[in-house]
Amino acid sequence: DIVIVGAGMAGASLAAALGQMPAAAGSGAGRMLLLEAEDRPGYHATGRSAAFWTESYGGPGVQPLTTASGAFLRDNGFLVPRGALTLARAGQEAEAEAFAARFSALGVRVGLLDRAGIAARVPGLRPGWTIGAFEPDCCDIDVAALHQHYLTAAHRAGAELWCKARLAAAVEEPGGWRITLADGREVLAGVLVNAAGAWADGVAEAAGVAPLLIAPFRRTVAQLRVAPAASATLPLVLDVAESFYFKPESGRLWLSPHDETPS
Repeated sequence: DIVIVGAGMAGASLAAALGQMPAAAGSGAGRMLLLEAEDRPGYHATGRSAAFWTESYGGPGVQPLTTASGAFLRDNGFLVPRGALTLARAGQEAEAEAFAARFSALGVRVGLLDRAGIAARVPGLRPGWTIGAFEPDCCDIDVAALHQHYLTAAHRAGAELWCKARLAAAVEEPGGWRITLADGREVLAGVLVNAAGAWADGVAEAAGVAPLLIAPFRRTVAQLRVAPAASATLPLVLDVAESFYFKPESGRLWLSPHDETPS
């Protein structure tokens, strides 16, 4: 009935949600199949997430979605408190104040900290950093557990998962889609769902659908040994110019220059 291309966070969560729909009156999902091109689901963006939940990340357009997800993630034990601190250098104070005001107006808990406040949270901070916006509700996400939760729920709902099942072509016919995989297998489906994330345009083109100009980008994360070891209580630290972020992980730091490199 439904074929979902992509078994990462998007495809798995969609299959889980469809599987929970009541079957009465024909409103259930029916038979579902998840197609995953890689050897295992979650190999790309899902499995490489920096794993934080903070309402300001991604800007005001993304914030309502992040905020809406909070209750579910908390209630099911996928969040661990972290806190987020967005730093500003001397001369960027107005940007930090605008950042805090913008998200406070959207209902996000965020407050300004002076030099003493930010230095207390980030030991060894250089003098040039003068102000920060602190979000106490930022959390780490257990991404692997969340993804597995959705895959398990989809499986319990009867969804099949095929790995090493790269879509080669999909042709719309009366009543549905004829889907051909790279290994020659064929599937007939009433509904075809494109949940391929950054590779969604390739799936669209294979199905004869106009692409949306979605492209995959690579983001660098360096795992740093530091002395002394990074405290587990260190917040997620970002800068207001969006040129880096870092967070502690098992005594080390995960540091990203916030790059977006075509991949």
